Amino acid sequence: MDLPTSSAPFGGGEAVRIPLFQVDAFTAVPFRGNPAAVCLLSQELPQELLQAIAAENNLSETAFLLPQGSWDGLPHYSLRWFTPTTEVDLCGHATLAAAHVLLSEVHPEAQEVAFSTRSGQVLVRQQGKRLAMDFPSQTPQPWLEAQEQVAAALGIPPLELYRGSMGVAVLASAQQVRQVQPNWAQVEALPVSGLIVTAGGADSEEGADFVCRVFAPRLGIPEDPVTGSAQCLLAPYWSKRLGRTELRVRQLSTRGGELWCRYLGARVEIAGQAVLVMVGELRIP
Repeated sequence: MDLPTSSAPFGGGEAVRIPLFQVDAFTAVPFRGNPAAVCLLSQELPQELLQAIAAENNLSETAFLLPQGSWDGLPHYSLRWFTPTTEVDLCGHATLAAAHVLLSEVHPEAQEVAFSTRSGQVLVRQQGKRLAMDFPSQTPQPWLEAQEQVAAALGIPPLELYRGSMGVAVLASAQQVRQVQPNWAQVEALPVSGLIVTAGGADSEEGADFVCRVFAPRLGIPEDPVTGSAQCLLAPYWSKRLGRTELRVRQLSTRGGELWCRYLGARVEIAGQAVLVMVGELRIP
């Protein structure tokens, strides 16, 4: 597949034509997992235009790719992620979606791709039917002062409470995670970008090591269907608690999704499958 071309810069006399893909991430079947839009750019576009495109797509994330040549022999792209309302520092499912597009449609001969992002260099490699992402890990820090506020937001007191880039509320069971009905206004008022609820998977129907859900109304995403970046916090926590480094995860949203994590200390390998469900073209006059 050829990369996009445009004969005039944005604001010139001709339309900018941008190949646009929609990919369901962290699933092996269409219409499950987390949908992300992937835009292949041939030139830098203004921040406000990227945000407008993400709002138009109205998915939890839109990924924008711009080729940067090669990095250590790998296809190399800059990668930015936008929710309908803001740019974010790290996104797992849109990274998985972007890598799926590049390795299946643009560089089918390649087995790995490199991304330059706001969170540093990220590598994604083919791993059988899955794609494995190399992300930075985070150590959850106790968040005792928010106990009452989080309990009110969830309608249930968490057993443990931590924070990093997001808050992490540990509940008693997978059933509690599945059934929790948060107060969106109170979740949005928390001083974190989003709130993860999690529990061990022993009582889950799917046989996962642990389960989770993610609420991020502050980012314009009331509930994220499947969240790769949440595993940067969850994998270190559950690896220590369960005494093993390889973990199978189920996210219990309505669409649902499955992830495989390997805790590597400073890094977390997060793997999953992806399905291309739509191909089109965005035209900016």
